[in-house]
Amino acid sequence: MEEIQALRGTRDILPDEVDYWQAIEAVVRQILARAVYKEIRPPIIEQTSLFERGIGEATDVVAKEMYTFTTRGDRSITLRPEGTAGVVRAFISNKLYAQGGVQRLWYQGSMFRYERPQAGRQRQFHQIGLELLGSDAPRADVEVIALATDILQTLGLKSLKLELNSVGTAEDRQNYREALVNYLTPYQNDLDKDSQERLTRNPLRILDSKDPKTKEIARNAPKIIDSLGKESRTHFDRVLQLLRDLEIKYVINHCLVRGLDYYTHTAFEMVSDELGAQATVCGGGRYDGLVAELGGPDTQAVGWAIGMERLVLLLQKLQAAPSEAPEFYLVSRGDRAEAQGLVLAQKLRGAGLKVELDLSGSAFGKQFKRADRSNAFACLVLGEAEAEKGTVNLKWLSSGEQQTLSQSELLATIEELKLKISQLKT
Repeated sequence: MEEIQALRGTRDILPDEVDYWQAIEAVVRQILARAVYKEIRPPIIEQTSLFERGIGEATDVVAKEMYTFTTRGDRSITLRPEGTAGVVRAFISNKLYAQGGVQRLWYQGSMFRYERPQAGRQRQFHQIGLELLGSDAPRADVEVIALATDILQTLGLKSLKLELNSVGTAEDRQNYREALVNYLTPYQNDLDKDSQERLTRNPLRILDSKDPKTKEIARNAPKIIDSLGKESRTHFDRVLQLLRDLEIKYVINHCLVRGLDYYTHTAFEMVSDELGAQATVCGGGRYDGLVAELGGPDTQAVGWAIGMERLVLLLQKLQAAPSEAPEFYLVSRGDRAEAQGLVLAQKLRGAGLKVELDLSGSAFGKQFKRADRSNAFACLVLGEAEAEKGTVNLKWLSSGEQQTLSQSELLATIEELKLKISQLKT
C-alpha cells in the first residue's frame, strides 16, 4: 500500500523541534503578560471579503496566494493568510472598542498562503503577533517595537537589524505613487515580470522586489519620506527619537513598504543576515484605517507578527535545543514494584516535579542505561524488595550519591528535592 505523505508546503514539527517552539512561546507569554497584553484566538477560517477589504485586492496575498473555498451554502471562505485582519474583525464583532481606552491583544497560530515552499516559509506557517488598538501616539509604535526587541533578545538573538520607514497617510502615498510611477515608467521593460504588472496595480511593492535588476533601478527611485506631509513627518521623527531614548538601534530603509495595503505611517522589519532571501523575522507597522475599513469605529492601531519557522531556524543555528530532560527517572521491576512506581510517579508529578517512568519492564541494567541517557538529575529505583518495605532508592546521577527512603519520606521532602535540583541546574 502506498505511503501517505504530508502535503507539499506542510511539515511535521517533531518533538525535538517542538522544544524550541515551547521555549519561544514561554518567553512571549512572560514578556507580553508584563506589558498587560491579553491573548485572543480568532478562527482560522473567515469570510473571503475580510481579506479582500482588509489586505487589499491588489496585493499578491489576495490576488495569488489565498486558499479560498466555496461552502455548500455558496459562501466564499478563506484560510487566514495573516493574523491582523481576523483580530480586527473580532475587535469589531465583539465590540471590544466599547470598553474604551487601549486594547492590547496578542495571538498565535497557523496561517496559509499558496506560494513556493522554501526554508523558513511553508504554505502552512505559524505566527505570533500582537495588536495595540486605540492609540495614535508614536509611543504606541515604539512600545510594540520595544516588546519585539525584548522577546528576540531574551531568546538570544543579538544581531538582528531593525529597519524602519514611514509610508505616511493615504494622501501621502497617493502623492508618492505619482512620483514613483513617473520615475519607473521609462524603465518598464527592464523590470521583472511581477514588477511590470505592479507598475499600474501596486507600484509601491516594486520597491521590495527581490529581482537584482529591479532592486538596482529602485535604489535611485524617489523616497517616500520626501512626500510625507507635516503630520506624518512629525509622527515619524517622534518615533525615531523615542527609539533613541530606549537605545534601540535602527536604520531607515527607504524601500521598506511592507506587502499589505492597510499600513500607514510607521512600517518596520527586524531582519537577519543568516536566513538568505527570507530574512525578515518580525514585521509590522501602524494601520490607522483598517478598523473603519472593516466596518468598525475610527480606531488607530499598530502591531507586528513574528514568523515562528524563521525564528526557530535562527535559534537552531545559535544553540542546542532547550533542555526538556526529566528531573527524575523512575525505574521499577516486578508487578508490585511497577504498580507502586506508577503511583509514586503520579504523586511526584502532582507536586510539580518532572518524572519519566520507565515502562519497559526490562532488566534493571537496561533501565539504568536509559536513565543515564535521559539526562535526568536523579534516578528512583523500585524493586520487589523496596515494594515489600514501602521504600525507594534515590540516586543522584551526577555525584553517584545514594540513599534509601521510605516512599512517604520522599514525598515529604519535595521542597528539599526541588531546591537541590534548582542548585544543580545553575
